[in-house]
Amino acid sequence: MTESGDTAVGPAKAAARAAALARRKLAHEAATGPGGQLSSVLAGHRGVPISGYLPIRTEIDPRPAMEEASAHGPVGVPVIVGAGQPLAFHLWEPDCPLRPGPFGAPVPATGRPMVPQILIVPLMAFDREGRRLGYGGGFYDRTLQILRRQGPVMAIGFAYAAQEANDLPTEPTDEPLDLIVTEAGVLDVPRRT
Repeated sequence: MTESGDTAVGPAKAAARAAALARRKLAHEAATGPGGQLSSVLAGHRGVPISGYLPIRTEIDPRPAMEEASAHGPVGVPVIVGAGQPLAFHLWEPDCPLRPGPFGAPVPATGRPMVPQILIVPLMAFDREGRRLGYGGGFYDRTLQILRRQGPVMAIGFAYAAQEANDLPTEPTDEPLDLIVTEAGVLDVPRRT
């Protein structure tokens, strides 16, 4: 599937995903405490409902920042409802009971819904224009489109600096990031018109 959710994966996206996974794996193996920058960004938004994610494979781990944020306001994680559907979000707390979710990502066992205003978005690759390359299901694109129609929403891409790429293949349905946070710093994204 492509980010827009159709089943045709172009060769450019397939090649970009393969290269991105290789870079992310190397960065993940070398990482030591990469969440400090994210904690600093979230500290400026105390009490705002936030969605993080529970990392799988070699994704950068946002849980330390999520734990800090949970002391000040609601924190949730995404739950895949089904193919072609937007994400749902369930409240998460440190040490809450988890159950297996789709694609190997655990989800809170309680299933209490929440609506985030800030989304910490995992990704395979990003560029300085706020474009991201995801896994191809289009879940975050659909979700961000819906949430942005309802009110202000900030999408923060969280990744290793090594995941930065040039010339990412994009589609009209791709929703841009508002900010990118890596272990090396915070990258402001040019404002969209």
